[in-house]
Amino acid sequence: MNTTFLYVITVLIWGSTWIAINYQLGDVSPATSLFYRFGLAAIVLFSFCKFSKVPLIFPIKHHLQFIAFGLTLFGFNYYFLYNAQQHINSALTCIAFSMIMVFNMINARIWYNTKITSQVYVGGALGIAGITTLFWPQINDISLSAQTLTGLGFCLTGTLLASTGNMFSIKNQEKQIPLHAANAWGMAYGAIGMAVWAISQGASFTIPLTTPYITSLLYLSLFGSVIAFGSYLTLLNRIGAHKASYASIMFPAIAVLISSFVEDFQWSTYTVIGLSCIFVGNWVVLAKPKTQKKNTNFVHSKATN
Repeated sequence: MNTTFLYVITVLIWGSTWIAINYQLGDVSPATSLFYRFGLAAIVLFSFCKFSKVPLIFPIKHHLQFIAFGLTLFGFNYYFLYNAQQHINSALTCIAFSMIMVFNMINARIWYNTKITSQVYVGGALGIAGITTLFWPQINDISLSAQTLTGLGFCLTGTLLASTGNMFSIKNQEKQIPLHAANAWGMAYGAIGMAVWAISQGASFTIPLTTPYITSLLYLSLFGSVIAFGSYLTLLNRIGAHKASYASIMFPAIAVLISSFVEDFQWSTYTVIGLSCIFVGNWVVLAKPKTQKKNTNFVHSKATN
């Protein structure tokens, strides 16, 4: 698929999952809900691979990597983020999770010696500043209490785990493992990990037969997991983790736009300035470097001459 289309799909779907996640919290433990979400997503992906004749049999060493991949990207990262929202509001969670771009820059440099251009630093700084401005009214009065620090700790831990999972995905693709097969196994191991954790915590495995819970579960499993992760992890390989992760900064912007129509969100000066910074930062990060443009023009000129 076209890279721009994959990016737009990722941003639109994950920008709306913040609303769906709220319906997963409450009566069901986070670990149990994650077991349902990624267990269902894994079943869908295994079925797709079987139907499409995508190979699913791999050596043990690959499965060890799938386990690490699954637990970091489809398991404990979300578990920490879900628990973070029980201590801090969603605005602070969004800001902390946007740090995945910084973690991906650092990890990409450590794992793959990826060079980060100045435009990525500038765009990332604009994006993070935009998110902070966007949610400033909600975070202005927050005190650094023990509960707030606990929530931030959970959120940053989950974000770091997600970034590590991104690195494992790149490694999977470097080994030419089919993306959907790797995701199927990763989600299966992530679901198993969450089931084991839920049992260790004494959580029950009842499913609330309510429309909001079932609908949000199906949306998170099919769209938020199967489709969005497939699109995002493809982007990792195409444009790099440091650029693809700017999508995480775009999520809150999309959530605010959706909330404007669905929940009658009232705009303010902070909203306008914050969204402007986010969208400008997005353009800066994803724009072609000037040197690349010049080289392209030079090659085209030589070809025509």
